[in-house]
Amino acid sequence: MGKGRVEAFTDGVAAIIITIMVLDLKVPEGEDFSTLLPQWPIFLCYVLSFINVGIYWNNLHNMFHTVQHVDGRVLWANLHLLFWLSLMPVTTAFMGENHFATVPVAVYGFDLAMCATAYAILVLALHRLHGQDTAFAKAVGTDRKGRLSLAVYIAAVALTFVDRWIGVALYVAVA
Repeated sequence: MGKGRVEAFTDGVAAIIITIMVLDLKVPEGEDFSTLLPQWPIFLCYVLSFINVGIYWNNLHNMFHTVQHVDGRVLWANLHLLFWLSLMPVTTAFMGENHFATVPVAVYGFDLAMCATAYAILVLALHRLHGQDTAFAKAVGTDRKGRLSLAVYIAAVALTFVDRWIGVALYVAVA
């Protein structure tokens, strides 16, 4: 089957995710910088999540650009990734509203790890469909960054329970 619908759907979901996340930013009451201070955790979480969603959207765009068609396995793998990405507004707000408390930071990291896992599954599905000697395989390469990102996310979730800022720093480093 053609890839146009999956590309359009993915673009739409990414746009909706980013729109939902930005709606958590409230307009401060007042006209000086001090009224912005209560929003800083929410804004920082938004920036981090915007970058992460943007990275996935860009990667998906580039991947689908290199293939001519998709199959049911690819569609389901893509939906799996979009499911975890669609939780980003919730985990982002949870972390921001709770000022980077330990459990919300760990939950956010779990979501990032699941996004990375789902992305790896999608890459495997596309490899199965298109083979190793294709433009897709050359574009993806060995995907070292993807595998390393997943390992760092898993470590970050565990390290969050030692110090929440280690987890946050690792999430920023991967982005």
